[in-house]
Amino acid sequence: MIEWYDDAFRVEEKKYGLWDSYDKEGKGLITSLTEEQCVTATRWYLKQIQENTLDKTLEKTYTLEVGGKL
Repeated sequence: MIEWYDDAFRVEEKKYGLWDSYDKEGKGLITSLTEEQCVTATRWYLKQIQENTLDKTLEKTYTLEVGGKL
């Protein structure tokens, strides 16, 4: 059974003991070391989005490119 926090997100334990949170659409939100930290950080994150106070410059996107000849 899936437990929904604040009727907005869920958390689940992943590999190596990490915890991930997901919104209702299944989009990954936060990764943390403990379940408690994951819930707390996700609540903060969603509150910032709701209040439109999240600094978008903090969000990172990573790409991997291998240069050179193999």
